[in-house]
Amino acid sequence: MATALVTGGAGFIGSHVAEHLVKAGHRVVVLDDLSGGFADNVPAGALFVKGSILDVPLIEKLFVEHRFERIYHLAAYAAEGLSHFIKRFNYNNNLIGTVNLINAAVNHNARWFVFTSSIAVYGAGQTPMTEDMTPIPEDPYGIAKLACEQELRVSHEMFRLDYVIFRPHNVYGERQNIADRYRNVVGIFMNQLLQNQPMSIFGDGSQQRAFTHIDDVAPLIAVAPDTPAARNQIFNVGADVPFTVNELADVIATAMGLPRNVRHLEARNEVKFAFSDHSKAQRVFGLGKKVSLQEGIHKMAAWVKRHGARQSSIFKDIEIARNLPPSWAAAMRG
Repeated sequence: MATALVTGGAGFIGSHVAEHLVKAGHRVVVLDDLSGGFADNVPAGALFVKGSILDVPLIEKLFVEHRFERIYHLAAYAAEGLSHFIKRFNYNNNLIGTVNLINAAVNHNARWFVFTSSIAVYGAGQTPMTEDMTPIPEDPYGIAKLACEQELRVSHEMFRLDYVIFRPHNVYGERQNIADRYRNVVGIFMNQLLQNQPMSIFGDGSQQRAFTHIDDVAPLIAVAPDTPAARNQIFNVGADVPFTVNELADVIATAMGLPRNVRHLEARNEVKFAFSDHSKAQRVFGLGKKVSLQEGIHKMAAWVKRHGARQSSIFKDIEIARNLPPSWAAAMRG
């Protein structure tokens, strides 16, 4: 069995990946700064280290101590819309942090680097998105993720570091941080309903996304290094059927057993139609039946109702206030 580092392993997707690795018998070290995750998400059997991927001496220490064979890099701040207004924060956390890990992986002869990118790399007007399309990201988050992908490609060519890149989209499920008001619409809606607040929809709600339950993503990420055909490849992963945000609100209200209460806010700058093709992942991983939106939302709703609402925090370190969506600006003014 291998020794694996899982960054962001106290977060949502990372904790599920870490859990799959522990169950498969791997030795797992979780590195997380708890900025968006929770220590109780870390699975039993994994070693938890509180720290940041921006802390180069800590990363060096961990690689020396544990001699990682696999790096699963899931730590990121994945707020696409907000990334326009926090460019420095975005690039430090999502690009520089990744480069720190790639440097360590190369210097310490790690065998695999598994990276979660995003369909944000594609931009607009390319649906369904396929891996052979030319990426044209429309926000700094997508730009950072694409730069990480390119860095992995050149690191393989120069240093033979093998990688697998996944581009998941709109992932939701148990252990998601529903207190984050800037990302993960499913969690936002559920948290709002629990607090007797309307579900806030930017624009008219006709935006389309394919919402993906965690069980359709985490197992693939975990087994990627054990799948020879996945070596040095990029995969879209996620749900196949797109829904509008209005339709999502209907499903969530039903699952929560609460009245459908929505509030439409001013539209923000975002890709309107975003869903991808998964035939490549199907060929390589042999995907089975996927979790339907109704089934996945009901599973998450049951978990959310057991754990209760969480108080949403305001992102204070805005770097550019110009053109900030009015609802965000008002919240920041208090």
